[in-house]
Amino acid sequence: MLEHGICISKLMVFALLGLASLTARGQFTDTTQHHLMLSSTGSINKSNTDRTYLLNNSLAFGLKKKSIVLNATNTWIYGKQNNSLTNNDFSSTLFFNLYKTFNHFYYWGLANYNTSYSLKVNNQLLAGVGVAYSIIDKPNTYINLSDGVLYDKSNLLTDLNYHTYRNSFRLNYHFVFKDLVTLDGSHYLQSSFSDKNDYIIRSTSKLGIRLRKWISLTTALNYNKMNITLSDNLNFTYGLTLDTYF
Repeated sequence: MLEHGICISKLMVFALLGLASLTARGQFTDTTQHHLMLSSTGSINKSNTDRTYLLNNSLAFGLKKKSIVLNATNTWIYGKQNNSLTNNDFSSTLFFNLYKTFNHFYYWGLANYNTSYSLKVNNQLLAGVGVAYSIIDKPNTYINLSDGVLYDKSNLLTDLNYHTYRNSFRLNYHFVFKDLVTLDGSHYLQSSFSDKNDYIIRSTSKLGIRLRKWISLTTALNYNKMNITLSDNLNFTYGLTLDTYF
């Protein structure tokens, strides 16, 4: 676990150095906006005979300039039950939105790399493009639907190498109540075009209570299912989120 912690610490240091560089360059234009979010949550359960814990860390950075939004996210979930490993799941995503048509509509593209012990995935690369439309697009209420095509190239813990094309459907929402409580959700269904039994479900829901303008107490519920490996996971964590725009 110490080695994984050192690796994640190095990744965060490199990421923060990169963000500092981006910020330094972005300060020369009034049209550039930045968003930085660091979240660290977890759960611990200890009794006379059992001990379980789960750590969920994420770092996200966003940049918006004119009609383009660029976002990068990194997440790492690590967990054990007694001496048995339950989670060692890493995900890194780079995606962009391009606003070049009518209001509330945009094009998107992404590249996503995953490795997941709990889902029996050695490594997985997802890349593709699509379109999205915001049904409601207000500062305190946001509901968005998107659809697109992804190319999936994976190596599974079962020593299976395969690739497929997937339809990727997403529901995304953001609600703010009295500038104090936030509710966020991203829910994906990614089905293979060639095999109806090959599908991926990814679901994340977050509830935040704002303590200060830039810090919130956060609870998160994550569910993931990869049907081709007959594996899924459900994680509930709580902790703090640092969130700032500049």
